[in-house]
Amino acid sequence: MILVLLGTQDKSFKRLLDKVEEQINLGNIKEKVVVQAGYTKYNSYNMEIFDLISNDKLNKLMDDADIIITHGGVGSIIESLKKNKKIIVCPRLKKYNEHTNDHQLQIVESFSKKGYIIPYYENDDLGKILKEIKDFKPRKYRSNTKNMINTLENYIDSII
Repeated sequence: MILVLLGTQDKSFKRLLDKVEEQINLGNIKEKVVVQAGYTKYNSYNMEIFDLISNDKLNKLMDDADIIITHGGVGSIIESLKKNKKIIVCPRLKKYNEHTNDHQLQIVESFSKKGYIIPYYENDDLGKILKEIKDFKPRKYRSNTKNMINTLENYIDSII
């Protein structure tokens, strides 16, 4: 199963769903596709689409997914990495009114350079990326949260 995550951004990301739908119609996607669409309104006979779903249901879908295709939100990427999933990440772009700025480009570039994800930029061929993801071995994600907390605690202790 392929899970598509559009996050909870209040702007549409129809562009990504159009590309996924195209790959289904071309026969490059044969498995079931489930979409957490957020505020993106989209009708499809080929995909099972939910607006916003509970964390429990989302976690179950993520557990069941073989591949996750997501927008460039840090939360969606990190949660997918924690579940050791193969992830294709497409940044939302300001020029299409998908976000207020293009910060997701930098997020995607950073995770890609570290070997965690396969990026999908607007001029890329999603069909080729779908073939590439099958053999992709993502780098194991290691959180830096504990180190950051220790740094903050040490700083706070030093100013008190």
